[in-house]
Amino acid sequence: MDEKAGEFIESLYRRKETLTKDEFVRLTEWKDFIPVVDDDVARFLRLVLAMKKPKRILEIGTSIGYSATNMALAAREYGGRIITLENDPKAAAQARENFRRAGVDSVAAVREGDALYLLPALGSGSFDLVFQDADKRLYSRLLPECIRVLAPGGIFLADDALFPAMDLDEKWQDLVAPMEKFDRQVAASPELVSTLLPIGDGLICAVKKD
Repeated sequence: MDEKAGEFIESLYRRKETLTKDEFVRLTEWKDFIPVVDDDVARFLRLVLAMKKPKRILEIGTSIGYSATNMALAAREYGGRIITLENDPKAAAQARENFRRAGVDSVAAVREGDALYLLPALGSGSFDLVFQDADKRLYSRLLPECIRVLAPGGIFLADDALFPAMDLDEKWQDLVAPMEKFDRQVAASPELVSTLLPIGDGLICAVKKD
C-alpha cells in the first residue's frame, strides 16, 4: 500500500483505537518475540468477527497474543471463544499474562505445542474461523489441515502473504519462496474462495465452500 494512503487510513482510526500494537508491546515484559500483526490487520480481524460472529476461532501462532487479544475482545461480545496454538513456551506464558491483563483470559486459551501435531487432533469442521500466523515455512504443510478443521462457510485468514512482493530484510529472504508457494496453493484451491488484501504485510482472506 502507498505510504501516504496508509498514514491517512491510520489517522482516521487513531482516536478510536482501544488496543494498539505499540501500547500492547510496551506493556509486554518479555521483548524477544517474533513480530505481531500490524494495527490495520488487527482492525480487520475485529471487523470480520463483528460481521461473521464466529463462535469457534482457531489461531495458529500466538506470539505474545496481540492478534488473539484483539479477536477475544470482539468475540466476548457475542459469546465466541478462541484457541491459539504456540510452540514457544516463553511466548505462550507471556500471551497468557497479556490475556489476563486485557481481561480476556476466559475467552482465549493457549495450547502449547507444534501445530503440525496439534492440528490433526482437532475435529473436522470444528472452527468457524482459522487465522494462520505461524512459521511461514509451515504454511503450505498446514493448509490442508486448516481447511479440514474449518466448517463449511468458515473464514480462513493468513498473515504475511505479500512477502514475495516485498523488499524484505536479508534475514527474512528464506521465507519468500515458501510464502509464494502458499499463496499459489490458496489461489488455486478448489475448496476456497479467496483474495489477497494489501494490508499489513498482506492478508489472505478466504471462505471455505459449502
